[in-house]
Amino acid sequence: MFNGLIREIGKIKSNSHNKLRIISKLTPQIGDSIAVNGACLTVTKIFPDGFEVELSPETQKKVAIENYQSGKKVHLEEALRFGDKIDGHLIQGHIDAIGEILEIKKNRNSYDIVIKTDPKIMKYIAEKGSIAIDGVSLTVNDVFSDRFRLTIIPHTFENTLFKEYKIHQKVNIETDLFARYIYNMLKKDKNSFDEILAWW
Repeated sequence: MFNGLIREIGKIKSNSHNKLRIISKLTPQIGDSIAVNGACLTVTKIFPDGFEVELSPETQKKVAIENYQSGKKVHLEEALRFGDKIDGHLIQGHIDAIGEILEIKKNRNSYDIVIKTDPKIMKYIAEKGSIAIDGVSLTVNDVFSDRFRLTIIPHTFENTLFKEYKIHQKVNIETDLFARYIYNMLKKDKNSFDEILAWW
């Protein structure tokens, strides 16, 4: 589990035979979980200049794989531990879809970013709800049929890879886990809605 606060920007040293070697100052242990552009991956080897993780076939199908090639920069976040402060929102590291940046607009003290994605996941995206883009916890400001708009403060923009992203950049998207669970509960049993309201 993660919270969408990027701890470091690492660099892909190599991507070969499903093994991703990353240059990083983080000091994980073998078996630890690391979110790499939001995808939860397991550390399999440690090197003096970083670590190695494995990309399963399923992960490779889900992520924007072009962003995991040699020389690419990536967002890194180590898994939360019990008692850690949560400043973003709870993120599993399970990518739901790939998005494409359609617009980057600089405002007076923020940046508006519009991302297009698979309409099938739009039911999990709500105005003022949480979403993770390449592992960064962000708030949705507008929702449309196949796209949504984010507003990013300068601190987040400048301290993540968003400052380097261009139009048509592909990104990993993870929707809010509570939205997914609630939707599936209601889909299976409409009577669950009353139970959810009572619990809430």
